[in-house]
Amino acid sequence: VQLQASGGGLVRAGGSLRLSCAASGRTFTMYAVGWFRQAPGKERDFVAAISWTTYYADSVKGRFTISRDNTKNTVYLQMNSLKPEDTAVYYCAADDARFGRNKSEYAYWGQGTQVTVSS
Repeated sequence: VQLQASGGGLVRAGGSLRLSCAASGRTFTMYAVGWFRQAPGKERDFVAAISWTTYYADSVKGRFTISRDNTKNTVYLQMNSLKPEDTAVYYCAADDARFGRNKSEYAYWGQGTQVTVSS
């Protein structure tokens, strides 16, 4: 499966963005999908994931919402109340056999989309 992340941009603190992760190549319905982010000089960290349930990192809980539209083969990450510390490149990832908060649980990765939050 090929993944295409989009929707990043520059936003002021307190603003919102919606990221999209569009899949092609195979039916997306049975795949677990995760969002991760990587700030300059830092590790790639877990943000949110969706399969039969949803997981969120503590730092985004209550502000970010992950959802999916299987008719469009797309997973979304709605990001509200953005903070400067949310600035990072956001990646979506998918797997058809595993589901969790670790990067190692996802075999397929998109190219990343930049999110910049100004103070």
